[in-house]
Amino acid sequence: MTKLAVDFGGTRIKVGALDGGRVVRSAEIVPTDRSADLAAVRAVAADLLGTGPDGRALDGVGIAVPGVVADGGLLAAHDKYAWARGLDLRAWATESFGVPAMVENDARAALVGEVTYGVAAGAQDAVLITLGTGIGTAALMGGRLVRGRHGHAGILGGHLTVDLDGPDCNCGNIGCGEAVASTWALERDAAADPALAAALDGPDHGLKALFDHADDPVVAPALARYLRAWGAVAVAMSHAYDPDVVILSGGVLRAADAIVPAIREHLVRHLWSSSHRPDLTVPTAPEHSVLRGLSALTTEAWRKESA
Repeated sequence: MTKLAVDFGGTRIKVGALDGGRVVRSAEIVPTDRSADLAAVRAVAADLLGTGPDGRALDGVGIAVPGVVADGGLLAAHDKYAWARGLDLRAWATESFGVPAMVENDARAALVGEVTYGVAAGAQDAVLITLGTGIGTAALMGGRLVRGRHGHAGILGGHLTVDLDGPDCNCGNIGCGEAVASTWALERDAAADPALAAALDGPDHGLKALFDHADDPVVAPALARYLRAWGAVAVAMSHAYDPDVVILSGGVLRAADAIVPAIREHLVRHLWSSSHRPDLTVPTAPEHSVLRGLSALTTEAWRKESA
């Protein structure tokens, strides 16, 4: 049976038809607003699934959103999908597609995708850190997703303070990892520093621009600061959840040869002396992590875990 997965990402909405962990067909939508986004998801899903006797039989829908989830929808997020807050996406999906549906935080879904079908398959204790527009995190302990009493546990690792004198974050905290070292932080830094903007060929480049210009004397200190911030987030997540493996994801991991050794060195140096030094791994198909995780989360085993 086929699973339908919908990932409301930072810059694209990804829709996929999956058979287990295999993405059979997928498409992307540029998000606009509520009515257009939901109508587009329905239309794209119909195309992916097909109709008539040759259409794919659907038995579950999974939806991922970039924020705190509760009661079948998005409870809270900052500057993302404001129209979705308070909307019962689970009920919308069930009504639209006629099958059971579930809604999950996107980082948790990505983590499930990697421990079920990906580079950390079989892991029972793992954390995921996604570096991109923001910093998304999730944690698995004893084979169960960490959620907490109010649904916030594990997913706010990007909002742990790494610099007490750092910049304000849009979450309300000060010196968060995300406020120091993310795409939106880099855009802010470049806008405030003409020399940095010039070295990066403009203020609107993504994180990989830091690595493309790593030898520039203006860029090098910024890059070092970003690597330290990411290392600090990895240390904090490891102290909190004691994982066997840390999964590092996001588009900037195209520069994994520079990022992974730097974070590994930071972990070895700064973790509590007797703490386990977790393995670091990078997904081979990060663009499918969330979709594959949603497929897994709609299965009976993961539904029981989430109950």
